Amino acid sequence: MTNTTPTISAAKRTEFGKGAARRVRRANLVPAVLYGHGTDPVHLSLPGHQTLLALRMTNAILSLDVEGEEQLALVKDVQRNPIKRSIEHVDLVIVRKGEKVTVDVSVHVLGEAAPDTVVTTDYVVLTVEADALTIPESFSVSVEGRRAGTQILAGEIELPAGVTLITDPEALVVNVTQALTEEALEAELAEAEAEVGIEKDETDEEIAEAEDAEADDDDAKDAKDAEGAAAE
Repeated sequence: MTNTTPTISAAKRTEFGKGAARRVRRANLVPAVLYGHGTDPVHLSLPGHQTLLALRMTNAILSLDVEGEEQLALVKDVQRNPIKRSIEHVDLVIVRKGEKVTVDVSVHVLGEAAPDTVVTTDYVVLTVEADALTIPESFSVSVEGRRAGTQILAGEIELPAGVTLITDPEALVVNVTQALTEEALEAELAEAEAEVGIEKDETDEEIAEAEDAEADDDDAKDAKDAEGAAAE
């Protein structure tokens, strides 16, 4: 379960916009906005390294010291630099002790299914409602020894006490199917290519086989012509 982090000191920001945000990041701070419970959004600056450590956990709860005022907040969204992967901005939602929040929790598939099967995960997260201070880190689903045809629905996954499933209980989360043979896979690929009008180039082996067959036909024809000439 998720626990509150050590208190993070946050400073209110009075400058906004892209230029102000860049100056905050250059100072090794993270721009953030705190909102919720009908309050006006509060723009903050968070310490870079401490925030980075806290955000290693999904659905992190931060204990903020906003200029002397303590506030619990759920990390709702994290914007990262697409190249450096550094944190660009954080959206925080105010939470209270004992409050229920709706969050997405990842699904981890464990174990090995029966031989010659393929395991696919259709839902990588489940949406649940949980106490803000005890959010599950993940849900585990075992496929150990499961045979082809096994389907695990969202409603069949065991949830911790106090956690309520929001995702449709009939949603297919994990599907175990029979692995295709190489011949069946090639047939499916050829059918798919034909449907979209892709003409497959002949391989060197196929070209050689065709040439050998043509040569055999020519030899047979020559032999037949020779027999006809001898008969005359």
